[in-house]
Amino acid sequence: MSECIQISFAVCRIGISTCFRALCCKGPPPARPEYDLVCIGLTGSGKTSLLSKLCSESPDNVVSTTGFSIKAVPFQNAILNIKELGGADNIRKYWSRYYQGSQGVIFVLDSASSEDDLETARNELHSALQHPQLCTLPFLILANHQDKPAARSVQEVKKYFELEPLARGKRWILQPCSLDDMEALKDSFSQLINLLEEKDHEAVRM
Repeated sequence: MSECIQISFAVCRIGISTCFRALCCKGPPPARPEYDLVCIGLTGSGKTSLLSKLCSESPDNVVSTTGFSIKAVPFQNAILNIKELGGADNIRKYWSRYYQGSQGVIFVLDSASSEDDLETARNELHSALQHPQLCTLPFLILANHQDKPAARSVQEVKKYFELEPLARGKRWILQPCSLDDMEALKDSFSQLINLLEEKDHEAVRM
């Protein structure tokens, strides 16, 4: 009988010790990986408003970025340090100066824009997809302003921008978005984070 009691006590003591370590000696959670991204798109595409909303900032009274700004956008499994570049005519020619060190690209387009602006956006996206410093990086392409009546569908954007032939073999995601649907926007960024993690794992294997 005494042997059974001793064994039971030993098991109980081990259990208490394990519980104590789990509750009181738990170390800090592992640090979330950080990725440096560049966000580009024409003025009026909605880059600043989308990033402000992701940071839980009010999109009211948002002023278009004239040079560049950097926001650290936290997600559950990563932190995205996003460098947003202004989209005005006189700034776009300097975009490439800010590409160095980027690990991914966010391209925002206004899906309800005029034909002329859409053509300009297509040319800028084509240029980014083929740029030596960006061509191997994951791309998240956001067809913004889907809440507007004139918005083009994702399929229309994909066809007009000729993404299938141009981006074949590249890592890219095309998603619809608007400020009215933050869950869909966050899901788009989660998909981008998955692509970034895959690229990290490939680099480790090499």
